[in-house]
Amino acid sequence: MDSNSFNSKRIAAGYANDRPFIHSRVIDIIKSDLKITDNFTNGIDIGCGAGLSSKALKLICEKVTGVDISEEMVAAAKDFLGENGYCFFQSKAEEIPVPPMPYDIATAAGVIQWVDRERFLSNAKKLLSHGAPLIIYDFWITDRMSDGVKHSKAYTDWWHDEYLKNYPKPPRNEDVWTNEDISPYEFRIETQKDFELTYKFDKIAFVKFMLTQSNVNAKIEGAGADKTIVSEWFDKILEPVFGGAERQLVFAGYYWYLIRK
Repeated sequence: MDSNSFNSKRIAAGYANDRPFIHSRVIDIIKSDLKITDNFTNGIDIGCGAGLSSKALKLICEKVTGVDISEEMVAAAKDFLGENGYCFFQSKAEEIPVPPMPYDIATAAGVIQWVDRERFLSNAKKLLSHGAPLIIYDFWITDRMSDGVKHSKAYTDWWHDEYLKNYPKPPRNEDVWTNEDISPYEFRIETQKDFELTYKFDKIAFVKFMLTQSNVNAKIEGAGADKTIVSEWFDKILEPVFGGAERQLVFAGYYWYLIRK
């Protein structure tokens, strides 16, 4: 992944302040599914962004090291979470230095679609102790709303007829890993699971959230679109969808629980 893709003060601030803390709910699902009762000691959050995924890992790990390719994201994570049980540094996911003592857990949220899989796994193997989990997960806003037929249809129509036409999805690698893919790097897949969650937004919060989406970032940071004009477009076109109320929007996601052999 090119570090310039997310290396923006605007994006980093948006990640810290305008994105919902769904990461914690994903960790809760994993804890329940895998029956995790004891905390890990020393973990690494690969692709930590502005710190939300590191904060989620801290729920099951005493000490968390967050790493991100973006200097601005690392700075935002430090401001957001401080140094009480955390440390952060900048690195590509494929080039994280081997620690003096291996980590006993790693998470990678919203990362693997941007990395070189072979280099990523080859390096991750060196970071983790034998038997340590590597939890890969992601989630994304969908074209569905769970609030009534009228508003749900308006939202779905807006998503396809307006949003995706004006802000197409950037290319990324969305391959689903198999044991055959990862076995040469001394990992095995314990569990792979899809999930759905809902989150309540009002229009203001939703517009702020959408301004952090990779589709929109590609236009603002990549193509030079004016942030104010983009924000005003979202605000105006979404008024019939929200109508001054909060709406329950649907997120889809997955997690893969891998074990270092």
